[in-house]
Amino acid sequence: MLTSTNGSSNILPPQYGALITDPLTENALAFDSRVTTTIRTGAERFRAPRLVEDVAAAWVAEGEEIAPSDPTLDEIEIVPKKLGGLTIISRELAEDSNPSAQAIVGQSLARALTTQVDTGFFGAGAEAAAAKGLGSITPTVHTGQLTSLDLLHEAKALAADNGGKPTALLAHPSDVLTLAKLKEGTGSNQALLQSTDSAAGVPVISTRHANPGTLWMVDASQILTVLREDTTLAVSRDAYFTSDRIAVRATVRIAWGFLTPAALVRIHLTTGA
Repeated sequence: MLTSTNGSSNILPPQYGALITDPLTENALAFDSRVTTTIRTGAERFRAPRLVEDVAAAWVAEGEEIAPSDPTLDEIEIVPKKLGGLTIISRELAEDSNPSAQAIVGQSLARALTTQVDTGFFGAGAEAAAAKGLGSITPTVHTGQLTSLDLLHEAKALAADNGGKPTALLAHPSDVLTLAKLKEGTGSNQALLQSTDSAAGVPVISTRHANPGTLWMVDASQILTVLREDTTLAVSRDAYFTSDRIAVRATVRIAWGFLTPAALVRIHLTTGA
């Protein structure tokens, strides 16, 4: 959906995706396939089925009847919340036919939306208008010191105990640095990890939006990022008429759903005595 006014339509290409949706889904951690499963919907709300208990199976003798059973199913409802970005530009920039002018506006809005999406992904969604992120769930919690990879292997085991298959470790850059500085042994200068791209068998994703001292062992199949398909990009001269400037507004609707919170592990790092 696009709206425009006479004389400022140059900043609005026929498709808004290249300006807003594509950069957002390409750059936001919340759309990384190692972290979440993305669902696009045109509906106001999305209902995701959740398996509570599998079909029962049992050993039977030859010729014996097999007792039928049904899986126990549940569902969670995910309602995408509106996220908006607004930038004010000069009329000259708006009417510039150079594609770089479109890029300047689009990149600015896309960066703003990406920052808020990733901040919200780790947040609790305390504000009524905000989507609820990782901070709103009750995951499995593990605590310890990051002096070796044992803590991460333990977290993987905890996730597996709750039906999870970890696909990524999310960490603040300062904690990734701690991983990078781990040594093979006492008195050794040899790094334990040759690269911090992965640790304990899972990809390590560094993000400034994570809280320092808190790591997340996540399973992408257990986290849904639901994006509504009614992204809008609109322009208006009205509010800034006297200064000959133009407002450009972008809105997206997004929310997260967590199928089995216990399959996600929040790791609290301690510093020791």
